[in-house]
Formats: sequence, structure tokens, C-alpha cells
Amino acid sequence: MSVQFFPKLSQNFIELLEDDEYYDITIEVGENPNVKIFRAHTGILCYRSSYLRRYLTSNKKNNDNVLAHIKLPKISPDTFQIILTYIYGGIFSLNENDTSDIFKVLVAADALHLNELVDYLQNKPDSNNIQLPRNLKINGIIDSKIVNLNIASIISRWIDKIDINSKFAHLRGLYLPYKFNLLLRESQNGFSPNKFHELCDDKPNSVAFIKVKGTEEILGGYNPSIWKSSGDWGQSCSFIFSFKNKDKLDDSILSHISNMDKALNYSELCGPSFGASDLHISVDPWGNNTDYNICVQANYEKKIRDTGNEFNIEEYEVFQIIRI
Repeated sequence: MSVQFFPKLSQNFIELLEDDEYYDITIEVGENPNVKIFRAHTGILCYRSSYLRRYLTSNKKNNDNVLAHIKLPKISPDTFQIILTYIYGGIFSLNENDTSDIFKVLVAADALHLNELVDYLQNKPDSNNIQLPRNLKINGIIDSKIVNLNIASIISRWIDKIDINSKFAHLRGLYLPYKFNLLLRESQNGFSPNKFHELCDDKPNSVAFIKVKGTEEILGGYNPSIWKSSGDWGQSCSFIFSFKNKDKLDDSILSHISNMDKALNYSELCGPSFGASDLHISVDPWGNNTDYNICVQANYEKKIRDTGNEFNIEEYEVFQIIRI
């Protein structure tokens, strides 16, 4: 897929983007170990992105000999290269079959206030059309022992940007306002996977919250698809997350699915279980009749715990998110 918005100007501005001499700003994109420095031009960025204009205006340097420098750690270098080509040349070029990449570009374009590109991606006439509701007010209802409304609000904003492709088109109706409908609450040392599947199977749009025993950590995952007891892998545009402390929300980690074919584990002996081991809750697979809960990065973009692979559960809750 290649769309050219301003064909008469595109070639000259793309040449300017590739020029190594006249740039006046550097942009550091991505997180270690995947970081890249881009060179660009302040005037073009300011007039093409209102977000960058405000950022640069509020961070002006007094020393004219020092290049301006921007850090955008939440955007990957590959995604930003696509965005920068669009900003300069009005060209959007991406393999339309890779829905996860389209979603990343869409989220980045929305964050940088590139409204024309956002509108195009929202409304482009093909089967991979992605909906990105914007500027919606939060009106949460939640009955939870674990999580407060602030966390629920953050989760709702993450869900608001979820990648819904044609395979899950029936889930596009997830807009705010919403409520969290409690499906399951467990407060015990043992684990009952059968109860999880009995109460949660075949229900879409569920979010699990897990309180780690002995810490203030909250782990969880959102599944726009449904849970099953088939023993197979499940596809879903899901994500997992963690909070170090429910009262200190700046330490949150969000990890999107990177291998959609193994987004969910449908084994009747586990659940909720995201990926092969990314957020896996089950009874001990070796028959010791104990909990077996691990966070080891495998099928999602990031590891959501940095304090060890295994953990014990104090309690957990699963909600279905329902439009009011």
C-alpha cells in the first residue's frame, strides 16, 4: 500500500529529509537496544505536527550553536521512519497485510497529532480497517478489591487504542463510556483453572487483574477475543501490563502482542494465560498440585516484571468490559 498525498512536493522534500547538511534538529527514537537517531528540520516538524510544535516551543534553547534534540522512546525506529516520510513527502507506504505495524503507525500518528494520516487509516476502504476512537471521556464503573479507578481509567485508554482487524471486526463496538462487570474473584492460596474457564469462556472483552503476593505489584492482561478450554492457542489483539504500585502509576508497563498466533493459551489447566509464558497462570504442570505462575517474555513485545520470573498470587479478578 502506497498513498501519496502531495505528489508535486514529495520528491523535493524527501530529498531534503535525506540531506546530511542542512538539518537543525535530532530525534532519538526507541528504547534500548533498539534506538536510532534521525535528523530533521524544525520548521517542517512544527508546521506538520502540532504536538512537535508545542514541544519545541516549550523547550527552546538559548544557545543557537546547540542542535535541538527530541526523545520519543515509545515509538519504534521503523514506525518513525514511516511517520517521517509521511511528514516530509506526504507519502504513506506500508505492507497493509501486517495489521500490527499499521496499528503502531496509527497510534504514533495520533500521538503526534497527524490528523490527516489518522483519518486516512481510520477510514481507508479495505478489510483491515482499524478504528481508533479519540477524545472520549472516561466514565468508569468498577467493583474491585485489587484495582482503583485510576488504574481502570488507564486500562480503558489502552483498550481504546486496541488493534481490531477484520478477523475481530465484531469487537469494534468497544467505545466509552463503559463498565467493568466482575466475572471472577479468587482470594486463596490454591488455584482453580476450571472455575476460571467456567465463568470466563466465550465472553469477549475481558481484563484480568492479579495482585502479586508479598508486593504491591499488579499484573494483568486484556483480551478482546474470548477464552476457551480447547487446549489450543488462541489469536487475539491482546496486551499485558503491570503496575509496581496501584498508587504510583508512572511505573506501568504495557506490552502488546508480537506473535498473534500464540496470544492466548486455551489449556483447561491454566488461565488467564497470555502467550507461552508472558503472563501464565496455571497449576503445576508436573503434578505437584501447586500454583505455577510465571512472566517470561516470549510472544509479547516486553517483559512486564523485572523482579524474577515466578510469582505467587495473593488474589486476582477478571472483568468483562461492557459498553453502557
